[in-house]
Amino acid sequence: MTANPRAELDALLERLAHLLRQRASGDAEALAARSRQVFSRSGELARLHGIALLQLGRCQEGLAALHRAAELAPDSIEVQCNLANVALEDGRPEAAIERLQVALARAPGHPVVLQALGVSMMAATRFDEARDTFAQALRAAPTHPGLHLNLAEAELERGDTAQALAHVREALKLAPRLDAAHALLGHVLHAQGHGAEAAQAWLEAERLAPDEPRHAFQAARMLDEAGRLEEAAAAYARALRLAPRSGPALSRLAYTRRQLAEWSEQATLTARMREAVEAGHQGIVPFALLVEPFDRALQRKAVETFTHPVEQNLAPLRRQLAFTYPRPAPDAPIRVGLVSNGFGEHPVGRAVAGLVEALADMGGLDVHLFATTADDGGPVRRRLAGATTLHAIDALAPAQGAQAIHATGVEVLFDLTGYGARSNAGLLALRPAPLQVSWLAYPGTSGAPWIDYILADTVVLPPSHRADYSEKVLRLPRCFLPAAAPADLPPAPTRAGCGLPETGVVFACFNATGQIGPQVFARFMQVLREVAGSVLWLRAGPGGADDRLRAEAAAQEVAAERLVFLPQLPHEPYLARYALVDLCLDTLPRSGRTTAADALWAGCPLLTCAGATFAGRTAASLLHHAHLPELVSEDADGFVAMAVQLGRNPVALAAFREHLASLRAQSPLFDVAGFAADFRRVVQTIGTRHRIGRPPIDLDF
Repeated sequence: MTANPRAELDALLERLAHLLRQRASGDAEALAARSRQVFSRSGELARLHGIALLQLGRCQEGLAALHRAAELAPDSIEVQCNLANVALEDGRPEAAIERLQVALARAPGHPVVLQALGVSMMAATRFDEARDTFAQALRAAPTHPGLHLNLAEAELERGDTAQALAHVREALKLAPRLDAAHALLGHVLHAQGHGAEAAQAWLEAERLAPDEPRHAFQAARMLDEAGRLEEAAAAYARALRLAPRSGPALSRLAYTRRQLAEWSEQATLTARMREAVEAGHQGIVPFALLVEPFDRALQRKAVETFTHPVEQNLAPLRRQLAFTYPRPAPDAPIRVGLVSNGFGEHPVGRAVAGLVEALADMGGLDVHLFATTADDGGPVRRRLAGATTLHAIDALAPAQGAQAIHATGVEVLFDLTGYGARSNAGLLALRPAPLQVSWLAYPGTSGAPWIDYILADTVVLPPSHRADYSEKVLRLPRCFLPAAAPADLPPAPTRAGCGLPETGVVFACFNATGQIGPQVFARFMQVLREVAGSVLWLRAGPGGADDRLRAEAAAQEVAAERLVFLPQLPHEPYLARYALVDLCLDTLPRSGRTTAADALWAGCPLLTCAGATFAGRTAASLLHHAHLPELVSEDADGFVAMAVQLGRNPVALAAFREHLASLRAQSPLFDVAGFAADFRRVVQTIGTRHRIGRPPIDLDF
């Protein structure tokens, strides 16, 4: 020890702080351990030793060092904040709040304690209190950009995006090069529906902090939502290079590349996803699984891994909301809710509009719709709003949306979105209704503890698949998909007007490009090679997908001009194009859903191959209930053989068309009133079971 121990200790503490900032945890721990033998009464030295131990993952030793620091320096704000942070990381926000409130009593108005207290309240989902706490801290330190960002986050969670934006703008005035401020600006702009501006904010955050993978990832998500898929794929790739174990970046990159028909790395990405799921890595987005060759057990494991942190993170808020479900009068109609982002000009809206109208006509249920997207002003939205009670919850944060649903007294709530755009996971995990059902949402098990039932049928979910579903199973006696009749179709256009040759068989696949993987495309090309003069009509894809498919066709010895692409059209003109199609070809591992129903309604035969998962069996269910099982192939080879056989047999195709034309008037497949009666019976059965205190069970209707 030198003649000036205080100076020596100060120099030592400064050296330790520097090592910790450099994340040189091992060197810091060794130096602190030696030094504590000399300066055993220094609380700050014990605190820094504790931080080094925590950074090394030696949590028990680190916590012991911090508690010793609290004994040596009971008034140390830093020690109390460190201990509170440990409690937060252990998932004990209330313990952190209690500790910080004691520290605040010792140092009233201390901005550091107030900030830590606000962060702990955010973790405990006490957003109103967090907002007030951050505001108090900001009064003590008005030029602190981090506090403005904290306050903005609290306002965002409360659903006040205008105030959140104001605080982010203030932070940017104080620190224009702070990447976290630009990132939060992206969150707020996205919440306000300004996706393009949000993307630019995250790209700026990435420019300022190029080594932070979250900025590239969030920019990619916004570009993805805006339809700028080539830019999105590049940004997902940057995020994955920075964070190779990131499940979200990996799965979204793989899915986006499929949408773009960029298959050069597809096998590698698929293998990496499989390894990630098997290893239990979090964040693999469920919708990306549907186009991958994964079996049901692996899909269930993936979605359960995905939903677990959602359930954990929202558990405090669910306890805080503490919803109760009073029993209605026994003779009161069961109140049923449907929540979706598709109540407009959307496949879901078109599918359920006739059902909702039929339910209103027959009575027996009190139907409420909850729209998570804004009114698009279209005829479907007007039909839905005119048939029943429609609640707009698109501007509400999840907690507010859950409160709005719960306030209506809904007993059975159907989720019609699942894990796609504007996922309802955060909403339904708060349990706004006592019974919650997945239907027309994620085509497979939700893997979610907040979903009680899945509505299906015996084809998409046969008894042999039961073990791979976390929910209780409700099986309709008809196809689970309501194939409602559209308005009268406009006249069919000419072949020339659609870019089709005047002669030759027209095969078509109007499923999204992302569902046409390399194996499916190879089967399509084999069919074209064997049916002379035929063409394949595909839906135009994003980015340069069409050119990539043409190049791949040429590589498989099929002239590029034999691929014709259908541009985006309004629904009725799109349906009219089926009159020019001789045979629709389906995809796997995800089959067509609304496109399959559209084809059959328009009188166009559809060939499918029943897959091994829910997502791969929808078209098979439609054909089964259309009494056309011969159009469901046993395997890929059978699919190609049947397509070639039908392509060479116009008489058989004409017979299928004649059969399908008769279905419009007499088939249960297009019987909306019959579907509504079965749907009502399902709701009344499970709702009544709940009213009398019986748990969910599997039921076949």
